[in-house]
This record gives sequence, structure tokens and C-alpha cells, in this order.
Amino acid sequence: MASLQDQLLKAGLTTKQKARQANTSQRKTNKQKRSGVAIGESLQEQVKQDLAIAKQEKAAKDSALNEEKKQELAKKEKALRIQQILEHHQIKNVKGETEYNYTFNSKIKKLFVDAITHRALVNGRLAVCGLFEDSYLVTAETAEKLATLDPSVILVQNDKVESDVVEADDPYADYQIPDDMMW
Repeated sequence: MASLQDQLLKAGLTTKQKARQANTSQRKTNKQKRSGVAIGESLQEQVKQDLAIAKQEKAAKDSALNEEKKQELAKKEKALRIQQILEHHQIKNVKGETEYNYTFNSKIKKLFVDAITHRALVNGRLAVCGLFEDSYLVTAETAEKLATLDPSVILVQNDKVESDVVEADDPYADYQIPDDMMW
């Protein structure tokens, strides 16, 4: 018994070329079925959508990490800039016998300075700044510049300016404050 394909060829309803094309397409579909390559179109669309969603989530996660790294880098840059300003503009060689007390990290610290420096600290011409457990003595202008970067760095910056001129109607003008009562 001849196959259906042979019978159709004898009857003249098909050509040899069309028969070969039908055989190859049938072999390809059978092979895909056996190897598991043939996936339904709806399943392919679902996989494409899942991949697109995964790419979007990864991009969002990466951008969030990049933003966090940028903020951390900016914070480090700011701290290094503050430290550089403090180290470059600090006033040294002011050791003396007069104590100047200030608070740093909720602890009372003492700074031994000479009389001129003490008066400048009290009058607001000098300021005390602190960073990483270190204290720095700087001018008021430097302290103002640092306050724009980070106000928590400024430990002591007095605003009052003491004048040496005695007011005419001051009843206590003749009485000086003893040195041992200075804070």
C-alpha cells in the first residue's frame, strides 16, 4: 500500500517540491517537540515580560546604590575639606597659664592659653573647633567658613565683644574681676 503522499503525486494534485517541503517542516516540528524547544507563544511572552521587569528592578537597584555611594563620597569629601581647613588655619604656640574651659563630646576640656589668646577667645575674635577628638584654635573668620560647611564643628564661638572703655555711669567701674574667678 502506497502512502497518501505517493497517491497524491500519482493523481497530480501535488508536486515533488511541495512534498519535500512538507516532509522537512514535519521533521523540524517533531525534532523540536522531542528536544523541548517548542514553547507556547504565551509562555514566551511571559518570559519576555519577566526579563523586562527584572532589568527594570536591577536598574533601579543600581541607581539607588550609585546615589548612596555619591552621598557617602560627598560626606567624606566634606569631612576631609573641614579637616584640611582646620589643620591649615589653626593657631599654634599659644600655651600659657590661663585656663579656658569648653565642652567637647559632653566632656569638659581645658585649654591652657596665654592672656592675649584668652581675651581673644572671650571677645569672639578666636573660636575653638573640634573634629575627631581633636581641638583646634582658629580665627572667627575661619570658624564662620566652617559653620557654612558643618555647624557642629564649632565648639566655642563667642559673640560678645568686650571693650576696654569704661562707661561713665558704671557704678562698678572701680572694681576689677580677680584673675582667679575667670572661667
